[in-house]
Amino acid sequence: MKSDTFLTRRGLLGTALSGAALPRSTLAQAQSSRKPDTKSMRIEIAFSSHVFTAALYDNPSARDLVSMLPLELTIEDYSTNEKIAYLPRKLTEEESGPFRNEAAGDLCYYAPWGNLAFFYAGYSYSRGLIRLGRLDHSFEPLLTRGKFPLRIKRL
Repeated sequence: MKSDTFLTRRGLLGTALSGAALPRSTLAQAQSSRKPDTKSMRIEIAFSSHVFTAALYDNPSARDLVSMLPLELTIEDYSTNEKIAYLPRKLTEEESGPFRNEAAGDLCYYAPWGNLAFFYAGYSYSRGLIRLGRLDHSFEPLLTRGKFPLRIKRL
């Protein structure tokens, strides 16, 4: 019986130690897959004749974005699945890392270029991409082609 108890304790200790040694990116990935913080970090996004809202995740990059609001930017088409807007300065990349469950309606930050990415079609995670939040309803406004003044403010 003692040997069984010893093995169980050793197994538990090994599991605990291996979990403590996980890289920060694994922690960031777990945090990025949480639901947005719909109570305290909500924003309004407006361009052309469209006004819509988004809920931001509770992560350092999203909080950094909120600290910059309100913002007057320009939104434009990029590729076949997103609109982008360049920020006046780069956001923190603290606690960033890979994430999954990418979907249309995600609001992300692309650190290498310092821009927001509003996805209206499927995409895959790439290095430097940080998920900030999700649009509350439809991503249809993002289908409006062109370059427009963009206003983002906190609700």
